[in-house]
Amino acid sequence: MRLLVRGEATQPGRNSNFVKESSRMKPSTENEIAGKVHEVKGKIKEKLGQLTNDSDLEAEGVGEKIGGKIQKKIGQGKKVLGK
Repeated sequence: MRLLVRGEATQPGRNSNFVKESSRMKPSTENEIAGKVHEVKGKIKEKLGQLTNDSDLEAEGVGEKIGGKIQKKIGQGKKVLGK
């Protein structure tokens, strides 16, 4: 199975974009997803810092986790407000 790259035609002579303009996510959804990603990355950094006794990495992980939670909440708030 071969995945199409954005802008790659499925058949010669046809211009079919893999990601269409109308299929983009809402900014609120993007914020929620990005926030969750940062939250997970923060948890990983925090645990890695604990395991390696690296207080700087642990603190960075805590900060990123909190930032991710905030970004996720912003996305949820935008969704409630309909933006």
